[in-house]
Formats: sequence, C-alpha cells, structure tokens
Amino acid sequence: MKTDTISAEELNAGLAPLGAGDRLRLLVDVFGDGLVASTSFGLQSAVMLDLIAEHAPTLPVVFIDTGYLFPETYQYAEELVQRFGTDLRVYLPKLSSARMEAVHGKLWEQGKEGLDRYGVLTKIEPMDRALRDLGATAWISGLRRSHSSTRAERPFAEKQNRMMKVYPILDWADAQVSAYMHDRRLPRHPLEAQGYVTMGDWHSTAPAADGLDAESTRFNGQKYECGLHLESGETDFQI
Repeated sequence: MKTDTISAEELNAGLAPLGAGDRLRLLVDVFGDGLVASTSFGLQSAVMLDLIAEHAPTLPVVFIDTGYLFPETYQYAEELVQRFGTDLRVYLPKLSSARMEAVHGKLWEQGKEGLDRYGVLTKIEPMDRALRDLGATAWISGLRRSHSSTRAERPFAEKQNRMMKVYPILDWADAQVSAYMHDRRLPRHPLEAQGYVTMGDWHSTAPAADGLDAESTRFNGQKYECGLHLESGETDFQI
C-alpha cells in the first residue's frame, strides 16, 4: 500500500482485524517517516507509549505543553519518557501563559467562544506546527471510543483536516486498558488516586465527585473535546 493512494476506508479495513501491536507495525510500513504519534501524558497514556516502545521505537511522539498542566502531569511525563526512551518532541503555544492571560484574559472562563479560542491557541496551533515541522502524513492518537460520546462512532482511520488520523487502541475497553497496565506493570498517573478519571489543564479538570461522568469533569461540563480530534470546521474560532 502507498501513502499517496491508500484511502481511509482501505486503511480502516486493514487495521480492524489486527491487534494493537500489529496495527502499529502496519502503519510504520505504510507511512514510514511520515508517521508521528501524540501523547498528553494523561491517565492512560502509558499504554500507547509502551506499545510504541515495543513495536515502533523510533516513532516521534509530540507532546503539546499548554503551560497549564498539573505539576503531577509534568512529573509523570518525565517518568514515562525515562522508562520508554520516547523520542519526545515538545511543542508550546506561541504565547506564554502570562502573555495570553494579559492579552485575552482567562479564556477558559469566557464561555464556549473563549474555550474554542483557548483550544486553538494552546493546542491546535502548536499541533499543526508540529505536524508541519515533522513532515507528517499520518498521526497516531491513543483516542478510544469509550472516552466520550463524541468518539463512539470513530473508525480506526479517518481523514481529518487533510491529515490521516489513526487510532490503534480505539476499540479497547476500560477493563482492557487496566489489565494491560497491570500486566505490563505500568505506572499510574499520580492524580488517578485522587479521583480524576480524565486529565487536562489544572483550571479545567476536576475529579469525578458527586457522580460526575468523565465528560462532565472537563471545562465544567461545557465541552469535552479541545479541538485536536475534531475537524477544524467544528469549532467556531479558527487560526
């Protein structure tokens, strides 16, 4: 299969019957140096990083540092990178957090429009820049269908903003993730023990108290997706 001719439908059909490791190896064969991955160092990021270390160890992994992550997330990132020898490529927003707040205020407190602008400035623009710098033709993400209702119908491969997006563990249930982490003795994110069921920026992520589901713990339940896994036309604010 050649990257300039393979369709998302063909790639999806090839990936569906395979296990996660074989999916990664197939993607390396198909996309070669055009393949990159991303990580958020969230609660379950160790799974994809472990799979990459075993099946695609030279794959560059992009980390978008918004400047607003929990201290525990930065510490967890250091632990995982040291463990897996990840080829980590760190990208930051063009505006520092101090400058962004001085110019735009606390965007995460400004309703949907503010949240969309925040997502563009701190996540979408840096990721777009990373993909351009790395000459990416395909982007691997650890997104799973069970993460949220917005992801329930995702295929294993799809074209998104002219980029091929691929999800090797899309069909993994929470129990499979937990079993894998246990079997591989992977370290847990420190905040998981404090009741966090999803992980993002400190100002917009809460533990799952009082019966909150995962989607309600982000951005006060106003939204779950930051924009990285949506078509650009699905957010009101553009770059």
